[in-house]
Amino acid sequence: MIKMIALDLDNTLLNSNKEISTRNERVLRRLHDQGIHVVLCTGRPINAIWSYIEQLGLTQPDDFTITFNGGLVINNVTKEHLFELGMGKQDLQPLFDFVRQENIPLDVLDFARVYELSDQPASIYRTVLKHIEFRDTRMADLPDTTFSKAVMAIPAEQLSPIIAHLPAALKERYHAVQSQAMIMEFLPKQVDKHVGLQALLDHFGDDFSNLMAFGDADNDLGMIKAASQGIVMANGLPEVKAAATALTDSNDEDGVATYCERYFADHIN
Repeated sequence: MIKMIALDLDNTLLNSNKEISTRNERVLRRLHDQGIHVVLCTGRPINAIWSYIEQLGLTQPDDFTITFNGGLVINNVTKEHLFELGMGKQDLQPLFDFVRQENIPLDVLDFARVYELSDQPASIYRTVLKHIEFRDTRMADLPDTTFSKAVMAIPAEQLSPIIAHLPAALKERYHAVQSQAMIMEFLPKQVDKHVGLQALLDHFGDDFSNLMAFGDADNDLGMIKAASQGIVMANGLPEVKAAATALTDSNDEDGVATYCERYFADHIN
């Protein structure tokens, strides 16, 4: 029995205008009202997606969000952390060495703000991520705290060759995923959306047999594989589609609603 629906945002729940359509909103609100946990799963912090949380009415005491691609599970009302997993400054040193050598922009995030490395070329992350504090910081001046991830945010045509030639040592040390055409994220090796969802399912006394997950990209692959219903959008990457239990319409065709209307027909009709 499906008790939880996990939803990636960009190119999945959101259309090309970065909006939740009226149809998607209506279907998800109805399922949420009937007791199914609707959980947004994103690489962003909760403040950056708060308008979507409010639009869907995910503001009850038992509503949670998976943020930082699984590194933080946060209660939508109290903002208490149910689960978090990050990295220390020393864990990021191999990545720092690489971007310094290759002269690549890098942003480093804790669970509250973004540190844009001012001794590296300028990043475009500020244009992508809203509603969060940015601090210009030299690499050597980063605080000794827990970091959620590091991000390369540069135009897609510049990022593609970097990804193609990413050293094997970095791939082995981090969970490196391309979340958007212009964004490459470096997470703790064990962090994935399915890890955050595991913690949340445990909290509710459920397991992956109770999960339906929707996604399109590399950073959704873990939860797509783990969920009993792993649904991938028509616009999803081929390798993610290959792991799906089913495909649905594209994000611009209300693919989430299309699948839910059919699967939960007895609940929402």
